[in-house]
Amino acid sequence: MSQDELRLSRRGVIAGGTIGVAATAMPAEAAPPPLQDRAAPPTMPVTLKVNGRLNRLDLDTRTTLLDALREHWKLTGTKKGCDHGQCGACTVLVDGRRINSCLTLAVMHDGDEITTIEGLGKPDDLHPMQAAFIKHDGYQCGYCTPGQICSAVAVLDEIKRGVPSHVQTDITAKPTATAAEMRERMSGNICRCGAYSNIIEAMSDVAGTKA
Repeated sequence: MSQDELRLSRRGVIAGGTIGVAATAMPAEAAPPPLQDRAAPPTMPVTLKVNGRLNRLDLDTRTTLLDALREHWKLTGTKKGCDHGQCGACTVLVDGRRINSCLTLAVMHDGDEITTIEGLGKPDDLHPMQAAFIKHDGYQCGYCTPGQICSAVAVLDEIKRGVPSHVQTDITAKPTATAAEMRERMSGNICRCGAYSNIIEAMSDVAGTKA
């Protein structure tokens, strides 16, 4: 055996021994407990009146109102879009006020009255806003439409009650249902298909004004 081969062989032996010692010294990674032994997530009883129907469920405290409506109440008309409160597809009415249901926890609304798109009207008895969206083609793909309609209903109610918009400078003046006012108030509801003008026409029809 040559001197180089002997040196290489001795290096290999030393390196191999070092790795072996280090491996035996390292603590073994603990195996995760079996599924049946893992602690269940904390739950709380939540009572909601959804579309006129009272229901009580034990929900994971981390469950959003959106997921509660879709997964537990099986009301899939309310859509999950961005899931970050940026698109408005999940808009529902809580005690008459519009909110992004993806941004709030279900347990925060115990005892509240929730209205989803299914609760606004039925196929044989449409809400005026639903009928106006059909009349004015206020949708294309339709994914954002439930949130758009819920928001539109709330917007006209806000204007009727004189609730100022967040950009209104003169808070003493009662807002009016102009196209500009409605467009500003609907700015949180995104339509990727670009049916905005048709949506304003539908809202103007219901409000009795011209877009």
